[in-house]
Amino acid sequence: MQKTIIACLLLIAVNAFSQEKKYNHREAFAPLTNYQPGNPYRTGAGTPGPLYWQNRADYIIKAKLDEGNQILTGNVEITYTNNSPDALPFVWLQLDQNQFNQTSRGSKTTAVTGGRFGNLDFNGGLEVGKVLVEKNGKRPHIMAGNGNAAKSIYGNHIIDDTRMQIRLTEPLKTGQSIQIWISYSFKIPKYGSDRMGMQETAKGIVYEMAQWYPRMSVYDDIEGWNTLPYLGAGEFYLDYGDFKYEITVPANQIVAGSGELTNAKEVLTDLQINRLKAAASSDKAVVIRSADEVSMADSRPRQDGFLTWKFQCNQTRDVAWSSSKAFIWDAAKINLPSGKTALAMSFYPEESKGGNGWERSTEYVKACIEFYSKYVFEYSYPTASNIAGVVGGMEYPGIVFCDFKSKGEDLWGVTDHEFGHNWFPMIVGSNERKYAWMDEGFNTFINTLSTKSFNNGEYYHKENVRQFGPYFFMPNSDPIMNIPEVIQSGNLGAAAYLKPGAGLTMLREQVIGEERFDYAFREYVKRWAFKHPTPFDFFHSMEDATGEDLNWFWKGWIMENWKIDQGVRGLDYVDGSPSNGAIIQLENMEKMPMPVTIEIKTSDGKKSRVQLPVEIWQRGDTWKFKFNSTTTIESVEIDPDKKLPDMNSKNNIFKPKAFVATENN
Repeated sequence: MQKTIIACLLLIAVNAFSQEKKYNHREAFAPLTNYQPGNPYRTGAGTPGPLYWQNRADYIIKAKLDEGNQILTGNVEITYTNNSPDALPFVWLQLDQNQFNQTSRGSKTTAVTGGRFGNLDFNGGLEVGKVLVEKNGKRPHIMAGNGNAAKSIYGNHIIDDTRMQIRLTEPLKTGQSIQIWISYSFKIPKYGSDRMGMQETAKGIVYEMAQWYPRMSVYDDIEGWNTLPYLGAGEFYLDYGDFKYEITVPANQIVAGSGELTNAKEVLTDLQINRLKAAASSDKAVVIRSADEVSMADSRPRQDGFLTWKFQCNQTRDVAWSSSKAFIWDAAKINLPSGKTALAMSFYPEESKGGNGWERSTEYVKACIEFYSKYVFEYSYPTASNIAGVVGGMEYPGIVFCDFKSKGEDLWGVTDHEFGHNWFPMIVGSNERKYAWMDEGFNTFINTLSTKSFNNGEYYHKENVRQFGPYFFMPNSDPIMNIPEVIQSGNLGAAAYLKPGAGLTMLREQVIGEERFDYAFREYVKRWAFKHPTPFDFFHSMEDATGEDLNWFWKGWIMENWKIDQGVRGLDYVDGSPSNGAIIQLENMEKMPMPVTIEIKTSDGKKSRVQLPVEIWQRGDTWKFKFNSTTTIESVEIDPDKKLPDMNSKNNIFKPKAFVATENN
């Protein structure tokens, strides 16, 4: 008998343990998760502080394409200005091309199965020549080619993987600038981690050139020098400045680049210049160079030798370019809210035409940029160029690279996504190397709005967010707040793109409301345009502008990987009579709290909705509320529109047993 009792007690204990509640209201609403006290650089309200600073990097670049050997050679002149309160004994630069060297960390950390960002076969990297530094602004004679270096203040430089450190013999003080001159060359990878490369076409190679010059690393008030190596998945963190760059290519090629072409008369025909003028005032795409003209010698000023294309792009963090003799080219006007205009352009080979293909690209570019300029912040570059090539989808200021095979909805999606990045992170300059979700996730969110808007919803599909639950919360899933290289490669789409994008949609539609969210989101962008926000700056800014304490959301959705499972536990009629109303009980069975939307269907065919705020979960995992029914209830359903990635839909609908009146009723 005693053994039986002990066995029963053990069974009860095991069952109690197995049914232990997951939700902890004290943990969910812990007050200090988002506590980051303000300072003179960044305020507790999520704004740049009165002493906020960031350094500046201005570039003059000259590069030449050696098509026969597939090599790019160049010289870069960087004027780096120290606006920080610190004296800098050294500076760091990024040499991202070194990721394409088989001795790099990026190559050595590529799985044997490869992957989108991997590098297993190509052995390239930067060949760095002269590195010269001056504080007086005088150009070293070596850059003029006579072999005599001017006096340099640097002691030496070291290159380690994708970083270069220049050690100065005297510190760079607050307010001072230095000029850095570097000569370099590199073999062009055919497929450079889906960021750049070469696409062979019937009428010529399409070159997509990015990470093509040494770039300054960011020195900020959060970490000092940001020197994470480039491994492939993590993208970029860059300071702002003005760029002047020249690209010398074979004369039969067309070049598209970030910013404005400043010497059109030297590199275009009179007919092309006139067509560009027409495109600048046309809402429909104007052909600048047709498919037939690609094979015509007179579509270029000359066919032999080289031509140098000159571009300028101001208040930007980077520039990229593309070149090919195979380019078809069309353009149209972009209308901006201020009354200004920009130019949407598409460059693509003949293989990309037809079947709802790249002939619609400029239409897509124009539409998405006009939408984002109204919804978020006005587009800041004079041109927007979409390039068809080997890269599946990659963004740079004023220019994006998309798959030359894309058509229809796929082409709209990749074009819309990559140009959305001109707001995150080109205008709002977050640290992509660490916080991929602050550009990919934000962009995924705004893409849902632009797609709904485009051409009366031509490519819009109403999303059932609930279906994402199993994908977001796989057994080995990663929290959003991880650097890209820590996130499992198979999880990057969820953790960096879809989950943060869905989270912003939930905040907008389920927690805050569209009008208040949109105002706060725009305020965040306005505060941090051309600056460097952290995740906490975003959190604080959104709370400041909405008036909501969202600590619980940042903790559960961004920092942790908490699941959502809300259900209807049951109901009781008041005093046993449906005409007196019903007490409905809800339960939160997973760790993530969320506001609740309930749809109640009564036997008279009516449907009613009840909205309950997230605060119902502040004191525990159950909540009761009264519904003023006058007849029996047929069903109670949580999240009837499937707006939440609820992990267990079986408990979302409760259907009471048929009501039977008794003598006591």
